[in-house]
Amino acid sequence: MPRLVRHDLTGPIKIEPQDKPVFICGCGLTRNFPFCDGSHKACKAERPDRLYVYDADTQTVVEERPDGPS
Repeated sequence: MPRLVRHDLTGPIKIEPQDKPVFICGCGLTRNFPFCDGSHKACKAERPDRLYVYDADTQTVVEERPDGPS
């Protein structure tokens, strides 16, 4: 059964200290989960009062609607 998962972040989570920083996906669009692959660039223009639904294959917005109680 499909389910809607809300992601509030529009960028990666930086984990330190290692030999080099590790970036963990915060937007839910990465194809290399749990690591960031730069896919968050697609959601940088999202408005906080809207809910965006992305196509899993193309990572494009397929639906946009008001966020909050109906």
